[in-house]
Amino acid sequence: MILGRVIGSVVSTVKLDVLVGYKLLMVQPVDPQGKDAGSLTLALDVVQAGIGDTVLVLEEGNSGRMIVGNPMAPIRTIIVGIVDEVNIGGEG
Repeated sequence: MILGRVIGSVVSTVKLDVLVGYKLLMVQPVDPQGKDAGSLTLALDVVQAGIGDTVLVLEEGNSGRMIVGNPMAPIRTIIVGIVDEVNIGGEG
C-alpha cells in the first residue's frame, strides 16, 4: 500500500462495463511528510476521493478485484482510503 495525493482525474467516455460508475484518478505517491516520492499512477476510486486528497492506494490486483466484486476485472491499483492525518512518532 502506498500513500499518495490525488492530482487529477481521467475522463473516459467508453470503458469496460466493470469500470462504469467508478472514477479514475491520477495519484502522485508521497512520503509521510507529503513530498513527492515516485512516479504518477492511475487508480480506480472506490472511496469518493477528490483532487488534493491524501489517499491510501492498494497496488495489488487480486485485492482490487475482490473490492469491486469481479474476479476478472482489469484492476491493478485502487484507492481504498482517504487519509485525515499522518503521525510519525507522535508528531502530526
